[in-house]
Amino acid sequence: MRLTTRQRHIIRQCADEIFGKDISIQLFGLRLHDSLRGGDIDLLIESQEIIPNKLEKTLRLTARLQVHLGDQPIDVLVIDPETAINSIHQQAQLTGQPV
Repeated sequence: MRLTTRQRHIIRQCADEIFGKDISIQLFGLRLHDSLRGGDIDLLIESQEIIPNKLEKTLRLTARLQVHLGDQPIDVLVIDPETAINSIHQQAQLTGQPV
């Protein structure tokens, strides 16, 4: 996983502040592979509870992470009971690693 301990801590702290502590956060995509270069920070956030204002919170998290981690590409997917699961969600769930 190509995230430092500090980066993982920042991601967890920001996500907890915005979405609450009862979420899981996983990294998926190219940043999982230590031998590769580049790639977005692809995050999957899952909640067993419905998340009100899901889009607003997703955008707020992305902006806050860019401030704290530097201006780099960050993609955030959010799944709650109202989410229609598609192939990217399934891929993230299958390959993701906890942050």
